Amino acid sequence: MSAALTPLASEEFQAPGLGLFDWPPLVEGQAWFNKPALLALIGVVVVVIFAYSAFSRPKLVPKGMQNVGEIAYEFVREQIAKPNLGKDSDRWMPLLVSMFLYVLVVNLFGSLIFVQFPVMSRIGFAAILSIGVWVLVMYLGIKHQGPIGFFKNVMFPPGLPTWIYFLVAPIELISTFFLRHITHAVRLFATMMAGHLIIALFSEVGWHFLFVQLTPLGAPIGVLGFIMTILLTAFELFIQALQAYVFALLAAMFINDALHPAH
Repeated sequence: MSAALTPLASEEFQAPGLGLFDWPPLVEGQAWFNKPALLALIGVVVVVIFAYSAFSRPKLVPKGMQNVGEIAYEFVREQIAKPNLGKDSDRWMPLLVSMFLYVLVVNLFGSLIFVQFPVMSRIGFAAILSIGVWVLVMYLGIKHQGPIGFFKNVMFPPGLPTWIYFLVAPIELISTFFLRHITHAVRLFATMMAGHLIIALFSEVGWHFLFVQLTPLGAPIGVLGFIMTILLTAFELFIQALQAYVFALLAAMFINDALHPAH
């Protein structure tokens, strides 16, 4: 009886799960080198080639790659750097532009046909970027405010009643030095992971009920899954760009807090 039920069981709909994010190694014996790691490296190469093509030989009247590069640079400068870093914005533009472009590229891999995997949906990649920002912020804060002044300015903001510092100081310490950098990574990772899962779910619904198990009742569900896949992919393109913007924006805010104590 179990053998007779096997073909039917194979036609049952199986929702995609966390297995979508588990990739085997591409090189035997090198467990770390899988598809996400390869895409992360390709993302670096893409950004380097784009930056070189856009800015290595700038023309007075931009065109082609230089035009695209200047649009991206101006966007980061006007929307991310200047509102948060003010007069210090030009100094940090190389970092912010590189960060924005890299996160954007590896996010867009999730919507690129035949690739279809957002690198930042693996927590390790988002965490590495966030840890890098954390190290930079700690260094800048200690350098510009002093090791004691940095912690004092964060934990004891001026103008509050003395008794409230017993509540504010530990909250600010944990939030500023740990939680906000953790959420910096988790926000990017969770959004990319959730988007990838949802699109995979609807595409699997469309494929299953239109091509694997086509029935009069299942066909409308399959059509709905197909339509939702297209709509959600378009929406995901916006989210992928938005998350690159938010990640670079928060990095700029953290850098500014380290450079200039709150008053």
